[in-house]
Amino acid sequence: MKKNKLIGIIHHGCAKNLVDTELMLGMLENAGYKTTLDADDEKVKTVVINTCSFIHDAEKESIKSIFSMIEKGKKIIVTGCLPQKHKHELKKLLWEVSGFVGTCDIKDIVKAVESDKFYNVSENPCYIYPEDVQRAQITVGSSSYIKIAEGCNYSCGYCVIPQLRGKYQSRKIEDIVKEARMLADKGVAEIILIAQDTTSYGIDLYSKPSLDKLLYELNKIENISWIRVLYAYPTNFTQNLIDAYKNFDKVVKYIDIPLQHSHKDVLSRMRRPVINQEEFINNLRKQIKDVVIRTTFIVGYPGETEEEFDNLFNFVKKMKFDRLGVFEYSREKNTYSYNLKPNVSARVKHARKNKILKLQKEISLKRNLSFISKKVQCIIEEVHDNGLAIARSYADAPEVDGLVYIKTKQHLTPSQIVDAEVIDADSYDLIAEL
Repeated sequence: MKKNKLIGIIHHGCAKNLVDTELMLGMLENAGYKTTLDADDEKVKTVVINTCSFIHDAEKESIKSIFSMIEKGKKIIVTGCLPQKHKHELKKLLWEVSGFVGTCDIKDIVKAVESDKFYNVSENPCYIYPEDVQRAQITVGSSSYIKIAEGCNYSCGYCVIPQLRGKYQSRKIEDIVKEARMLADKGVAEIILIAQDTTSYGIDLYSKPSLDKLLYELNKIENISWIRVLYAYPTNFTQNLIDAYKNFDKVVKYIDIPLQHSHKDVLSRMRRPVINQEEFINNLRKQIKDVVIRTTFIVGYPGETEEEFDNLFNFVKKMKFDRLGVFEYSREKNTYSYNLKPNVSARVKHARKNKILKLQKEISLKRNLSFISKKVQCIIEEVHDNGLAIARSYADAPEVDGLVYIKTKQHLTPSQIVDAEVIDADSYDLIAEL
């Protein structure tokens, strides 16, 4: 163990960023350091802050953490999206920070920690997953994320990800399967596949979308109970992939596919694919029994008229999505939409968001109430002494969806898969018993 080397870790951002944080933790621990998520610990002299810069609010949270650690007199290493987005500008503004590491340069985290001043932020990011690094998981529970690819080849009008992460880079099937087996050996029951766009998986390695082939191999792993896929893209949702959902028993019938809008003119301005979304969703529901569909939409994109918003509202009302999130458009520099006019006011964006969320709350309540007296398959997350277990159904992804609260006198353990009967519900959660 390196003398007086307890490294504090602060994590911001999405699940993809979480995997990067865990990779850096693994590198630091392999180099002989101890790590802690309690960056305020007085024994911690050095803090690594992995930042998010996808939208303005995420940047504010990351900056808040940086200034908090500066005030506490810590040595600070800033990693991830914030330095990648602002590069040399951030270096000049935050002169108190000892090191900056870009999204594609996390392999240098040990050098950054051991240097008085360190700067490595690639001008042209090209993320390659460090296959030789074993992640040190921040949370060890029933589920774990596996990053199957990084970067993006699309150029959506509002998105900075291609600038922050580079072109699409898939990991090899055998490397992903190896990691999944390792997680299964640690007791993980559910693996969650993530990428900026999971449905393009393998297009760079195998010359065609190959998520179905990856799912086929992962489905063979004995100790894995559930395989969940997030962040699908409609363009590459092939019939082979639909068949994988239908036929592979461990692939949960949960499709997370951000559609972003319903109106063809808004989608065109967003540089998103213009497809018959209603036909697409109905086809998924027709072919995949009991499929749960989660989507997200953006309101207030530049030029969004009342007519275009009403189209979105009525689309949500008609399609009755199982899960739905709404974001207010965030104007980001170096994106196509940055200079689009006219801008929608903050007041209107907020009102439109709340209107759709209110509608979805009604849809979700009606849907959840329909489960009363029915059995649902759940994965146990936590078990409390008072006879209450906190679980998720197959219809619920971690952190973004609801929970199932199970009343039982039986002995349950985290990661266990159980069938529970629903006895009550609200708009977000289910109450059940064994």
